[in-house]
Amino acid sequence: MDSYCKFTDEQLIGKLRLGDKKIMDYILDKYKPLVRKKANAMYLIGGDTDDLIQEGMIGLFKAIRDFKAEREASFGHFAELCINRQLYSAVEASNRKKHAPLNTYISFYAKTGEEGMALADTLFAASDDNPEQLVIDQENLKLLWDRLRERLSAMEREVLDDYLSGLNYRQIAEKRGTSPKAIDNALQRIKAKFR
Repeated sequence: MDSYCKFTDEQLIGKLRLGDKKIMDYILDKYKPLVRKKANAMYLIGGDTDDLIQEGMIGLFKAIRDFKAEREASFGHFAELCINRQLYSAVEASNRKKHAPLNTYISFYAKTGEEGMALADTLFAASDDNPEQLVIDQENLKLLWDRLRERLSAMEREVLDDYLSGLNYRQIAEKRGTSPKAIDNALQRIKAKFR
């Protein structure tokens, strides 16, 4: 690695593109303190400094991948620009809470509670073999289901039926002649109404 010190960053990028893969590690190590410095100056909602460092390293990787020496800019400035852009994008996405549903969901099938039962098992399991309780639970579930369907639009009901039948977003979108994003939005509204 010390043999790389005598080359400029721009020369190292050229050698990397010619096949010297060890240079990638050298450049990543060389610029990691810059990434840490930039990451420590920012705050990520729902994340920590390590998450920001990881984002900054992605920005550095993109700089290595996309650097063009013919543009007459130094690699150092280009790398700093790419790192900043990646960090600001991560912070901006965090502030929009774009991924909040993904990061805060509760799995229907994950083991929870002291007994280690899944939420689905807890909701649908009869507390005992009492037939009367089983009928009451079924009636309550049907009532909940009916109330939910009353609150849904016709399109949301159709999307929910397709989703529960096992179709994915793309298949539902193709069936309805719309975009997968529209299906995702409909399912998000359904979840909100269910809550």
